[in-house]
Amino acid sequence: MGISSDNVHGLVLAVSSSVFIGSSFIIKKKGLKKAGTTGTRAGSGGYSYLYEPWWWAGMLTMIVGEIANFAAYAYAPAILVTPLGALSIIFSAVLAHFILEEKLHIFGVLGCVLCVVGSTTIVLHAPQERNIHSVKEVWQLATEPGFIVYACIVVILAAVLMFRYVPRYGQTHMVVYIGICSLMGSLTVMSVKALGIGLKLTFSGMNQFIYFQTWFFTVVVAVCCLLQINYLNKALDTFNTAVVSPVYYVMFTSLTILASMIMFKDWDSQNASQIATELCGFVTILSGTFLLHKTKDMGNITHMEPPVFSSPSHRSSNSA
Repeated sequence: MGISSDNVHGLVLAVSSSVFIGSSFIIKKKGLKKAGTTGTRAGSGGYSYLYEPWWWAGMLTMIVGEIANFAAYAYAPAILVTPLGALSIIFSAVLAHFILEEKLHIFGVLGCVLCVVGSTTIVLHAPQERNIHSVKEVWQLATEPGFIVYACIVVILAAVLMFRYVPRYGQTHMVVYIGICSLMGSLTVMSVKALGIGLKLTFSGMNQFIYFQTWFFTVVVAVCCLLQINYLNKALDTFNTAVVSPVYYVMFTSLTILASMIMFKDWDSQNASQIATELCGFVTILSGTFLLHKTKDMGNITHMEPPVFSSPSHRSSNSA
């Protein structure tokens, strides 16, 4: 089955988004380093980076990347767009190797290769995007019993985590914060896709903002994004980033694919072989992401001078 033109558009936008977002991390870090030499570092509560042009260039690059990612959902199914977010990790790691001199270990290179192989597998076997001519059609999909049950379960689980488990276990169990982010994230992506389709149809001459459904999806995007940002910041502030990032990617991507499968029925037009191949591609990306994060500091360690150990004869002579 060939790749449809909409999937190609979505693929180009998703890859462009990863390039911009991955680059933004490096540009912002370069700005933070420069700002830290002249003022209080951000990690110590300083805001001198706000006067650094490099940091603002990084922010602008990230905004462009997020806009491209938003647009990608209007053209391609979430099962194609969401896993490709792992490519931003590759661009970030490669640029850090050359620009920031944060050496990439051989296992990090292997992680990058696994991400590329997994992404290629998903792209070649991704389902075709369904033709939607109105936001009302998306609303019909969102109000079917299957997705309503899923959305209710997500909201209940998120509420239980926020009001019962965050006060008790938030500071000791990372899965509490990440679980809230991932659950809300799956609803965010579905609403972003609906809003993106509405904007695409509006720009083509069919105004979708005359329907209350478009505004409902807009409110859901705003609320869910705020919750995601809040609890993701809590997770990053409390736990090791090298652990938070891959765990969040795994949970967020898995729940998003599940939500898309329920709401948009992405796999209805595919056979078992195609679905199994996509799942294998997804697992390959997860493996590469985990390997890249797990070995991200090993490149610097290998460039340190090895410790000097005294020989047994030298120790015995000293004791004598």
